[in-house]
Amino acid sequence: MIDTERLIRKAAAYGIDAAPVVRKLDEYAALLVEYNQKVNLTAITDAEGIEDRHFIDSLLLAARPEVCGRMVDVGTGAGFPGIVAKLFRPELDLTLMEPTGKRVDFLKYACSALGVEAEFAKERAEEAARKQWRESFDVATARAVAALPVLAEYCLPLLRRGGVFIAMKGSGADEEIDAAQGAVTKLGGKYAGRQDVRLPDGSARTLILYEKISQTPPVYPRNGGKIAKAPLK
Repeated sequence: MIDTERLIRKAAAYGIDAAPVVRKLDEYAALLVEYNQKVNLTAITDAEGIEDRHFIDSLLLAARPEVCGRMVDVGTGAGFPGIVAKLFRPELDLTLMEPTGKRVDFLKYACSALGVEAEFAKERAEEAARKQWRESFDVATARAVAALPVLAEYCLPLLRRGGVFIAMKGSGADEEIDAAQGAVTKLGGKYAGRQDVRLPDGSARTLILYEKISQTPPVYPRNGGKIAKAPLK
């Protein structure tokens, strides 16, 4: 399905050794493309697009030293970056959080086929953070889910104090960081840095890191409608 040698070379350009996981990633790509014929999981179905926009993108997250312990991938969709991170770091305790039932069905199918152990939370993040998942994760991440002020309210309440929220963003990261500053502070977070790279296809990727420095006040997260209509400032 994918060109495994090409993927290894691409990953090596970022200092990432993908050789141990390329066989599983190849299987994952085939599963994704086949399942995508009946359930809309991704618009990217060509081999090189999957390599660049799904696998390299997810490996950049997975290779971060902060990615350890118990991780939640919020709005994971077809499993990016969560499943790739688990393949790259088998010791991760992974929770895939996705509210859409058909996508959860795919996640269960793919993880079973790939031998990946994960918890599947068919939940919206703002509802999950009022249940047993609140302030229980070491790492929370999300890709292409929402603007950063909204995303912060989804993800920071899920983190324990000392945990790290890693937002995966494209172009416009500077504006999003500025817009999210007030929200992050109210939610108990603190800006902790960023990593700016170009994916092999030339598109921009910024990993934005926030440390959870204090408990999230009980009033957060608000319900989904309020979060979307009136993002925290």
